Amino acid sequence: MADSSSFRTQANALFRKNLTFQGRNFRTNLRLILFPIVLCLLLVLLQAIINNELDKPSNKCGCTCIDQDGDGQCERVCGIQYSDLDQVATCSIPNPPEWPPMLQLPAPQFRAVRTGFDSFGDLPDGSCRATNSCPATVLITGSNQSLGDSLGRNMFPSSSTFNSSNGLTGAVLGSASKTDSSNFLDSAFLSSLPIYYVQSQCGPNSTFSISVPIASLDLEKEIRCVQGQLLWRNSSSDINNELYAGYRKGNREEKINEILAGYDFLNSNINNYNVTVWYNSTYKNDTGNGPLGIVRVSRSINLVSNAFLQVLLGPSTQMLFDFVKEMPKPETTLRLDFSSLLGPLFFTWVILQLFPIVLTALVYEKQQNLRIMMKMHGLGDGPYWIISYAYFLAISLVYMFCFVAFGSAVGLKFFTLNDYSIQFVFYFIYVNLQISMAFLVATFFSNVKTVAVVGYITVFATGLLGGFFFQFFLQDKSFPRVWIVVMELYPGFSLYGGLYEFSQYAFTGNYMGTDGMRWRDISDSNNEMRHVLIIMVLEWLIVFFAAYYVDQAVTSGSGARKSPLFFLGKFKKKRSTSFRRPSLQRQGSKVYVQLEKPDVIQEAKRVEQSLLGQEMSHAIVCDNLKKVYPGRDGNPEKFAVKGLSLALSQGECFGMLGPNGAGKTSFINMMIGLVKPSSGTAYVQGLDIRNNMDQIYANMGVCPQHDLLWETLTGREHLLFYGRLKNLKGSTLTQAVEESLKSVNLFNGGVADKQAGKYSGGMKRRLSVAISLIGDPKVVYMDEPSTGLDPASRNNLWNVIKRAKQNRAIILTTHSMEEAEHLCDRLGIFVDGSLQCVGNPKELKGRYGGSYVFAMTTSSNHETDVENLVKGLSPNANRIYQISGTQKFELPKQAIKIADVFRAVENAKSRFQVQAWGLADTTLEDVFIKVAREAQPFDVLS
Repeated sequence: MADSSSFRTQANALFRKNLTFQGRNFRTNLRLILFPIVLCLLLVLLQAIINNELDKPSNKCGCTCIDQDGDGQCERVCGIQYSDLDQVATCSIPNPPEWPPMLQLPAPQFRAVRTGFDSFGDLPDGSCRATNSCPATVLITGSNQSLGDSLGRNMFPSSSTFNSSNGLTGAVLGSASKTDSSNFLDSAFLSSLPIYYVQSQCGPNSTFSISVPIASLDLEKEIRCVQGQLLWRNSSSDINNELYAGYRKGNREEKINEILAGYDFLNSNINNYNVTVWYNSTYKNDTGNGPLGIVRVSRSINLVSNAFLQVLLGPSTQMLFDFVKEMPKPETTLRLDFSSLLGPLFFTWVILQLFPIVLTALVYEKQQNLRIMMKMHGLGDGPYWIISYAYFLAISLVYMFCFVAFGSAVGLKFFTLNDYSIQFVFYFIYVNLQISMAFLVATFFSNVKTVAVVGYITVFATGLLGGFFFQFFLQDKSFPRVWIVVMELYPGFSLYGGLYEFSQYAFTGNYMGTDGMRWRDISDSNNEMRHVLIIMVLEWLIVFFAAYYVDQAVTSGSGARKSPLFFLGKFKKKRSTSFRRPSLQRQGSKVYVQLEKPDVIQEAKRVEQSLLGQEMSHAIVCDNLKKVYPGRDGNPEKFAVKGLSLALSQGECFGMLGPNGAGKTSFINMMIGLVKPSSGTAYVQGLDIRNNMDQIYANMGVCPQHDLLWETLTGREHLLFYGRLKNLKGSTLTQAVEESLKSVNLFNGGVADKQAGKYSGGMKRRLSVAISLIGDPKVVYMDEPSTGLDPASRNNLWNVIKRAKQNRAIILTTHSMEEAEHLCDRLGIFVDGSLQCVGNPKELKGRYGGSYVFAMTTSSNHETDVENLVKGLSPNANRIYQISGTQKFELPKQAIKIADVFRAVENAKSRFQVQAWGLADTTLEDVFIKVAREAQPFDVLS
């Protein structure tokens, strides 16, 4: 028995096949690489258009010449212009204006009132919204209510404290306008919305017009009084619930109940000041990739701090908060890096494009049963997984290299500013995770079209969800980081998160003229890259081993499923490969009684002798082999194979005959390892099919019923691949391939080097037979090998099989009686899961066909005369066919003589017209039909 090929040999065979297969897909690979290149070129084009717009004078700093000191000489002044407040982002602002501090005040129509969903009755009636007179409510709580009430009374000034003549000094100002991302020009003073000042009470004349100086200009701004209302709540949870209940539920205006602020004084007392502040950040400008907008919270803190000082030191004490001011700003050049803005979305699609490609390749091999075919010819799971994984990894890395290299070559800041070593680590880890995920997902699919749709939906959905959902959580620094980590457990969001960090650093670096992401930035608490890399590495390892486990123990992508604890097999004592009689098992509580034929009983005795070691020449021994499929949907159990015992010698071709559904396919599937027997076993070259299929595969050849071929590989390349799996090398391999091609008439005329997808059906069939015989396997299974062949090709193929059976055992299934009689040394007729008879063709015809078939065709009027003629020859004759004057009868051989038949026919011709007649011996087809009809399902006794 030949040794199985080594791991290295199997890996080499699969690697060479994959390289050849990849070479055939050059155009597909070119289109794959062109996709990111075209996308990069599109980004470059958009970048050029945007830069052209930004370079226009209208988008540059608007400087002017102003005589500031009255000497008749003008000085160039940039930034906030003195004439019309013209300001662009590129201008320098060495002296930003000072703005009065503001509260984020709810608009009049949104201020808190009594509603049906609010359980607190101390809020004002909703009718105040009609007159825009609703107070601005502040909620307070703490462990000391008397102190809280005292602090609350000191927060807002009385009506006598502020009037128009005092200007803005001491006023508690507020606005409902949305803030900007900077405070160079406060939107509250530039928008059409009014500015309010908050007091404990508003008098009858509480609207004033104030002049607000900005540079050399004075802006006239109307300010209105609004009453500040302080309400006590018993706990911070009450405040929290009330704030939440009033937050624009369903965008229905009647449910908007906004609060100015909330304060929890906790354990504060005269000697201890401790406060928690709630504020409304809804209106901050945090859209886009820029910095977060201004949050008007500093004035709220100042109010409560000032109130505490007044409780301690008296009402005359004031902690003034005069103004807020932005930091000075130098003149800059406005540049917008388009690749950094759109990079996370576009590049997510570019990288994820590899996922459906790997996925469909894996599912294609499963759908076409190519992986099973490779396994049955000796390819182990280890080489398959490692080489396939390395193959997809190499393709992915080449793809990513071309992507990054081209993006860098055209000058995309996304690539050129960020450290290439960080990019390599990130892309390397992710493509490994992506390939592992493809292996895992592929175990649950068996249709290429379905998995392709799922794969590409995943690609586009991930990009869109990342850009319009996940990115907002990344930008919101108040969002809990733990939930970001949870979402990044989905690999697509991990990819998007990493690309987003690259884009942020590239955008900032391009804008500020600095570097992008460096390794030192990984430790930054605001940088998600560290979390992303850790998550992807852990998921890569977990997903890879999970995919392998599911492939082996849950699905049947590589044949019969293994035990859920298959990985513990190495710790168990190695099983003996010698013949051992397995313990016979009863199936459920039913006993099957069948009257077996003598030849079937004799075959069982041969099996018994072989198992006892008295006969060692048998290549295949089946010992009481059974297969029961469990009942489903209310149907009973299906007994596909009912205790088959069979022994085949080396050099013997055994033909399996039987009607459709007889159990032949189930028997073959058990022998080639696709399914496991329910009980009993079989030995191939002394190896048990239950435990040693990997060793059996090394000496086994299979010609399946349907051709399992790679459409883009040639016939020669198929044979080279399978020859290498059978341990053939060098000149031996080349010679074996040429001989195989010549034997099946695929060598001449360039047919051997034509792609299999261009072969005719008969040529594919001949190639499948050649594959099953290459490498000199000791056991070969052929399922209807001559299907679809013309008579000349079929006869040539029969000669090939007859030569091949001289040193190997062959099990052949066929529906052609001529093929069975021509090729098979012995035949077995299989009906209803049981072997009904065994023997060579002559024995079967002699045993089950002891009769002649007499046929005669006359006019319909003489059918009775023909029947009387036959009864005269033999009273035991049996009519088996009758239609339109043509009748067939079975005549017992021992009861008649052929000469008597001829005399009877000549006599009949003198009495009526005989159009045709014939006398034939029993054919193998007649035997098959007779055995199939006589075989009845045996009884089932409970």
